[in-house]
Amino acid sequence: MLSAVTASNPSAGDSPRAEVRLLRTGTGAALVLLIMVIGSLGLWIGTPLGMLWLGSKIQGATSSLGAAVGGMAVGVVCSILLLAWVLGKLSNAYRAISLSRGRQDPGHVVLEAVLVVSAGVAAVVFVIWFLLFAGASPVPLGISL
Repeated sequence: MLSAVTASNPSAGDSPRAEVRLLRTGTGAALVLLIMVIGSLGLWIGTPLGMLWLGSKIQGATSSLGAAVGGMAVGVVCSILLLAWVLGKLSNAYRAISLSRGRQDPGHVVLEAVLVVSAGVAAVVFVIWFLLFAGASPVPLGISL
């Protein structure tokens, strides 16, 4: 986007602005990719933990389980919609960086890969926490091995 504005403006001078130079390097792409990874981990790990915290605060203040579950439900929907919007914008920025570097349009493949890998990481973290730190038995119903 920025390179198109600068390229169409002949009075922009010979040296492109700092934003355009950042877009044309791999640093900009790596930075956007890192932010996408952090955002997707926030989607899979941060949202559930944050909503559990919110629900505990609501139940502690109101002594109502229904209010806590309702607050968590609204919070989950709002945070997922917000994070999905942000991740979509980041995916579009990554696509713009790729196009400005003269590469083919990757589409949203990078975002999809980041979401799948981060979901796998979140699942592994959950299993490790559940089996090692939560005090849960790996065999249900109290059957001892």
